[in-house]
Amino acid sequence: MDLGLNRRKAIVCAASRGLGKGCATALAEEGCDLTINGRDANVTDRTADELREHGVNVTVILGDISDRDVQAQLLEACPQPDILVNNNGGPPLRDFRDLDREAIIAGVTQNMVTPIELVQAVIDGMAERGFGRIVNITSLSVYQPILGLDLSSGARAGLTSFLAGVARSVANRNVTINNLLPGKIDTDRIRTTIRYAADKAGTQVEAEKSRQEKLIPAGRLGNPEEFGKTCAFLCSVHAGYITGQNIRLDGGFYQSAF
Repeated sequence: MDLGLNRRKAIVCAASRGLGKGCATALAEEGCDLTINGRDANVTDRTADELREHGVNVTVILGDISDRDVQAQLLEACPQPDILVNNNGGPPLRDFRDLDREAIIAGVTQNMVTPIELVQAVIDGMAERGFGRIVNITSLSVYQPILGLDLSSGARAGLTSFLAGVARSVANRNVTINNLLPGKIDTDRIRTTIRYAADKAGTQVEAEKSRQEKLIPAGRLGNPEEFGKTCAFLCSVHAGYITGQNIRLDGGFYQSAF
């Protein structure tokens, strides 16, 4: 299926590794020119080189995407994006009792304020041009809490509710806003949570990983590649009638008929 994305321009945040890289790779395979963001220069440059192998233009903007100067650089490099993929690292695992006000504000800034700021910057231009796709990478924990990730879950849930009405306001201009909710995907983040759970249970990491995989109906962890392919479809010309939705990629882990 041709997704109709050849030479579209995409901004992908936190794209040097993991889920962001999976999304950037899938978009590059469809011919999108990319502006990507990452913090580690070596890792991000290496990812950019891999993406260029698909014959697309790739611009790298280094730094914390929550930094307003970094956002300005990103938007200067790609002032008229067709696609925005919002992604950012979440706060580290921590007992909620240990969170002070500074930590809470930082977590909300990372996972709620920052994506909203970027949506504000690009949405009107997308509407004027008659095409826009915004995908926010949130988490299954928006629906199903994970102890120790309470701050991340709360901030991402706030983002989901904030943008629900915004999505409907631009749907008639062929601009969509959707959320991708990863479950247990094989990334650095999930490996950290598995180690955390293993330490809490006093067991080995591999044993904990096996235990968690058995709880997933699919019987395995997901991978960034299949996650990225879903993102690319939501960005495609065929997905203009999908907006304001939370798409779970969890192998059936969240058990609900609706």
